[in-house]
Amino acid sequence: MRKTMTSMLAGIGLVLACGTSAYAQGKELTIFWAEWDPANYLQELVNLYEAESGVKVTVETTPWSDFQTKAFTEFNAKGSAYDMVVGDSQWIGAASEAGHYVDLTDFFNKHNLKEVMAPATVKYYAEYPSASGKYWSIPAEGDAVGWSYRKDWFEDPKEKEAFKAKYGYDLDVPKDFKALRDIAEFFHRPDQKRYGVAIYTDNSYDALVMGVENAIFSYGGELGDYATYKVDGIINSEQNIKALEAYKELYSFTPPGWAKSFFIEDNQAITENLAAMSMNYFAFFPALINEASNPNAKNTGFFANPPGPNGDQFAALGGQGISVISYSQNKEEAMKFLEWFIKDETQKKWAELGGYTASAKVLESPEFQNATPYNKAFYETMFKVKDFWATPEYAELLIQMNQRVYPYITGNQGTAKEVLDSLAADWNATFKKYNRVK
Repeated sequence: MRKTMTSMLAGIGLVLACGTSAYAQGKELTIFWAEWDPANYLQELVNLYEAESGVKVTVETTPWSDFQTKAFTEFNAKGSAYDMVVGDSQWIGAASEAGHYVDLTDFFNKHNLKEVMAPATVKYYAEYPSASGKYWSIPAEGDAVGWSYRKDWFEDPKEKEAFKAKYGYDLDVPKDFKALRDIAEFFHRPDQKRYGVAIYTDNSYDALVMGVENAIFSYGGELGDYATYKVDGIINSEQNIKALEAYKELYSFTPPGWAKSFFIEDNQAITENLAAMSMNYFAFFPALINEASNPNAKNTGFFANPPGPNGDQFAALGGQGISVISYSQNKEEAMKFLEWFIKDETQKKWAELGGYTASAKVLESPEFQNATPYNKAFYETMFKVKDFWATPEYAELLIQMNQRVYPYITGNQGTAKEVLDSLAADWNATFKKYNRVK
């Protein structure tokens, strides 16, 4: 596909070499993003825009470790180094309230993006405050937490027979969290150096919280009321207590030394024959279908986060929206680029290159769903995602949740109720400090 794209670009470049308007020639745009494969795919995509429009677009990247710091340093200085940024969903509150992002509400409404993009991606990548009808980003790189699994372990006739004898139902892709737990227990065999499941546990940023959210949301719980900032009785609800207990139980079926694990380790759980199932962002699944990076590629399958005990099915959101920076000297050109980016044919091309589109039309197409072994699970997930708090103080809220949840999950300290009651008190105090609530 990449060779085809290169050839096509060369052809388009020849055709347009003499036809590009004098106005467009010499125009340049810079998009800032983190350093990873999707940023490379975006550069391939925007090369097509340059061929069509004559406007050169550069995707400038920096390591994930300093992405937020570098972006907000430039924003706070009101610098014009970047025209657009593909920023994390959690940034939207801080960036919009500080005036760093251009208000895209009129653009959103003009192009009916509430219908064009998957509704959940609009809610969490674009809208702030919650339910306000104000939009600051265009859903760009969709992502969420899903699961990979060892098909050969699941399909082994002896394993299927043993599982049916023990649990009374067929071994298959888990249809709910109970089955996820049963399968994790069934394959947990430390004496064989084979383990049940790999989950997120790293507490240095949002890994552990994203993992816990997977359980909370599918158990029918919420983190709080994003419109009123009420948390009492919500973050510490009965559903959330049971969800946290369920996540802690999954941790008991992880490989040894799994107390600081994130996307690298969770992919290694599959590639190194450690676990039957592994949690990860969809953005990291391409490596699992590549035989060069996964010797078990042919035996690796994928599924969406399963429903909880009452049939609720959601997943923790990852990914980013693309925003226009208020201090850009090329805002008009940036808006023209966004008009091109949201076109159906552009979103289709974005998906073909390896980007995770949020376009409802593309996601729903059989062509997309059958393109990779994980695309169908991704499609199912992106209509059922929920996110963490997007308020400017989200970093404090995240630290507080990590500080409460991590000792319970990995160190067996306290009870789920005690943990969540304490977290409710922490969050309520934080929202009072910032005058979100009285």
